[in-house]
Amino acid sequence: MGSSSPSPISTIFVYGSLLADDVVRILLGRVPPPSPAILSHFQRFNIKGRVYPTIVPAEDKKVTGKVLLGITPPELHILDEFEDVEYERASVNVFLKDVTEKLEAYTYVWEDKTDPDLYGEWDFEEWKLLHMADFLKMTRAFIEEMELPDSKTRVATYESFYKGTNNNPSHP
Repeated sequence: MGSSSPSPISTIFVYGSLLADDVVRILLGRVPPPSPAILSHFQRFNIKGRVYPTIVPAEDKKVTGKVLLGITPPELHILDEFEDVEYERASVNVFLKDVTEKLEAYTYVWEDKTDPDLYGEWDFEEWKLLHMADFLKMTRAFIEEMELPDSKTRVATYESFYKGTNNNPSHP
């Protein structure tokens, strides 16, 4: 038997719907160890017609969130699929709030940096009150869909979920 090297373990900086442990639990089947963190030189925005936020590079701005530690390659694949084509996974440096330690992590950055649909500041507490219950249902539908041979993308799952019900996002 040959020896194999261990699979690389990743750290992910999250700043939106993935701040909710329930969303992460549905996607990964567990909640990886978290740590509060800050990402400098980025700004978080609402997205017109969506209930989730995004980030784009921005000088003199910062985004608070958390890192999820110990993400396995299969879990990273699930997160990549969940973030879909709207986002690109990028390597960034974040600062852990509890220990002011710098850490390299992946995060998901909005693909269209000049998107005119980006506006305002997204608020996690407001999202939990207004959108989390429906978002959890959509996330469950995405995971079920992922297991099918001809699965829909997360964007398609999101759009069909919110279009097919009275769950339309209340933001413009």
